[in-house]
Amino acid sequence: MEYLEFEQPIKELVDQLGTCSIVGEDAGIDMKLACSQIEDKILEKKKEIYGNLSPWQIVQLSRHPDRPYALDYISGIADPDSFVELHGDRNFADDPAMVGGLATIKGQRVMFIGTQKGRTTKERQKRRFGMPNPEGYRKALRLMKLAEKFNIPIITFMDTPGAYPGLEAEERGQGEAIAKNIYEMALLKVPVFCYVIGEGASGGALGIGVGNKVYMMQYSWYSVISPESCSSILWRNWEHKEDAANALKLTPKDMLKNKIIDGIIEEPLGGAHYDPKQACENLKKSILQNISAFKKFSQEEIITQRQEKFIAMGHFKD
Repeated sequence: MEYLEFEQPIKELVDQLGTCSIVGEDAGIDMKLACSQIEDKILEKKKEIYGNLSPWQIVQLSRHPDRPYALDYISGIADPDSFVELHGDRNFADDPAMVGGLATIKGQRVMFIGTQKGRTTKERQKRRFGMPNPEGYRKALRLMKLAEKFNIPIITFMDTPGAYPGLEAEERGQGEAIAKNIYEMALLKVPVFCYVIGEGASGGALGIGVGNKVYMMQYSWYSVISPESCSSILWRNWEHKEDAANALKLTPKDMLKNKIIDGIIEEPLGGAHYDPKQACENLKKSILQNISAFKKFSQEEIITQRQEKFIAMGHFKD
């Protein structure tokens, strides 16, 4: 387990617990009581730390290298061996930073789409740290249209620091691809449920984020810009990233208060990486509840509800 800077007090107690167990075994002494006391301290420290996280600490936790990614959630939520990944945008290439395919959840057919990061250095480079190219968004739209054709609900997982900013992405129409996705998603005749599972940055996330319901995992963030980029624009350096995180109001609680999202998916104490199976169960429960709730909606009602949800964000003057 990798520990972040603010998690070091927990690491120290975990190390003590490991030492306690080893000493007991080597000396043939019953150390159960001492180990139990340390375990209680670990639990108390976790509650203390994770119950008072700053916006910047939530950002750090959302980027934890052990955190589940889109494919991890798909494999943990979908019925065994039911996920069939689909590739390519039928125009230029297949983008490994955007994944998707058909699956079933308790027999219910769904279309999964999500941005995917990598675990190893090689995989991170291959998937560009979860930053899609235009062909990634076009692949996502192709899968959405396929789901619409067969009346299948769409589930999207957002976890990206933003769309890929490379020259080749701009040459192939990055802005147009994202804008078209936003437009087309507003008109889809099937229900769309979107989940921010880690980082939800800018148009890179919004390109698959226009849904009838939008949720955030407890330790995720959602904003028009990352704290580092915001700091570099306003202060010309990254030193004020914590101030930027506070000002951006990017936490799940802030998003729910401002009615940008519809709910927060609870994570295991310390984050989804502590208990990925439980995190998948919490997400699965939300997905199935939403699918069931929208079965009674007509196609027109599904479109109207989605559009009115986003129109209600903000105030307008003629």
